[in-house]
Amino acid sequence: MVVCEVATKAGDRYRYEWRNASGEQFGMGGVCREFAWPERIVCTELMDGYPNESLVTTVLIEQNGKTMLTITALYESLKIRDMVIKSGMESGVAASTTGLNSC
Repeated sequence: MVVCEVATKAGDRYRYEWRNASGEQFGMGGVCREFAWPERIVCTELMDGYPNESLVTTVLIEQNGKTMLTITALYESLKIRDMVIKSGMESGVAASTTGLNSC
């Protein structure tokens, strides 16, 4: 990760950028709308190269000494949702949640 600007309260902007082994850079950012740490964070999200932002809700719930992470993304249309799914975003999400303390 080459840019890691974190939101810590509602109204803050955030920005993350990654660079792959061949030097290509990709990023995303948005505005935090709700920040009820540590249980719930709601932010807009605009990925570089995509036409519309989504609304992402992150919920953390402790259960039996472990934390369950649920991330829900609301897109403007099924077409945009399908475009995001076809982008291979699953591998990026998996990499991002494997090391949650990566910033």
